Amino acid sequence: MKRKIILPVVIVVAVVAALAVFWWVRYDHAEPVTQLVAYGNVDIRQVELAFNAAERIDDMQVREGERVHKGQPLATLDTRSLSQNVDQRAAQAAAQEQVLARLMAGSRPQEIRKARAEVEAARVAADNAERTYARIKALVARQFVAEQQASDARAAADGAQAQLKAARETLQLAMLGARKEDIAAARATLEAARAALAIARKQLADAVLYAPADGVIEARILEPGDMASPQHPVYTLALTDPVWVRAYVPGPQLGKIHPGMRAVVTTDSYPDKRYQAWVGYISPTAEFTPKAVETTEVRTSLVYQMRIFVCDPRNELRQGMPATIAIPFDQPADSGAAAQPCPQS
Repeated sequence: MKRKIILPVVIVVAVVAALAVFWWVRYDHAEPVTQLVAYGNVDIRQVELAFNAAERIDDMQVREGERVHKGQPLATLDTRSLSQNVDQRAAQAAAQEQVLARLMAGSRPQEIRKARAEVEAARVAADNAERTYARIKALVARQFVAEQQASDARAAADGAQAQLKAARETLQLAMLGARKEDIAAARATLEAARAALAIARKQLADAVLYAPADGVIEARILEPGDMASPQHPVYTLALTDPVWVRAYVPGPQLGKIHPGMRAVVTTDSYPDKRYQAWVGYISPTAEFTPKAVETTEVRTSLVYQMRIFVCDPRNELRQGMPATIAIPFDQPADSGAAAQPCPQS
C-alpha cells in the first residue's frame, strides 16, 4: 500500500524537478538574443519604358538580358516629320521676331520725311484755298461773281484745312512710332511662337529613348516598324539599384530596429556568400503576417514591413529569391539613417 502511494509522489516530484530545471536553463541561463533574424524575398523594381510621342520605331539598340546604364540610348523613332515640325516652328518664331523688331524700331527716317512733306504740301494748299476764297469774296461784294462761287471757295478752303490737320496727325503718329499695346501683343505672339518651337524641339529630343537608370533589359516588347506611343511600352527594365529584400519585423522587436542599421543577407542560391545591407525603410503601419512569409512567430501576429537594401555588385540576386536577414542589435542609434553606399565592384 505504501509503495502505491510513494510511486506517484516520486513521479510528481520528478516532473516538478524537470520543469524547474527547464525553466532555470531556458529563462535564467539562456543566451541573450543579439540579433534579429528575418525572412523575406528579393524585390526588384521594374520600369515600363515608352516613347513620349506617336511615331514609327526606326531602330532598337538593345535586347533582352543586356545590362544598360543610365542615359544610354535604347531606341529611336523616325524623326522626319518631327524635324520638319521644328523647322516650321523656327520659321514662324523668326518671322514674329521681325514683326516685333519693326514695331520697336518705329518709323523709318524716310517715312517721317515723307509725312513732313505731305504736311507742307497740305499747308500750301490750305493757304492757297484761303487766298482764293478771299479774292472771290471781294468780287462777290462788288457783285462781279455769284454768291455760289464764294460758297464753293469757302468749302474748298475748309477742306484744305482739314487735309492739313490730317497730315499733321499722320506726322505725329510717324514720330511717336507703334502703340505700346501693339508692341505688347507682338511680344506675346513671339513668346507663343517660341514656346511652340520649344515643344517641337522637345518632341524631337524625345524621339530617342534613354535608360532612366542602371538595369537589365527584361523584355523587348516592340520592334522596328511598330507604331510607338506613350501607352505602348517598348522595353521592360529591371532596376539593379537599389535591390532590396522585403521582410517583416515582429511588433515586440520593432523598438530595436531603426532605418540605417547594418544587416547581412544570405540566400539559398549562394549559401556561403554574405551580402552587405542596411535597413532602408520600416512601415509606419502594422499588418498581419503574409502567408508566404516564413517566420517563427504565430502567423496571425502583427508585423511591420521593412525594406533591407542590399549591395549586389555582381547582379546575383533575382526577383522573388528567398533570403535571410540578420540585423545585429548592438549598433549605435545614429548608425546611419541615410542609405549606405555600396562598394564598387
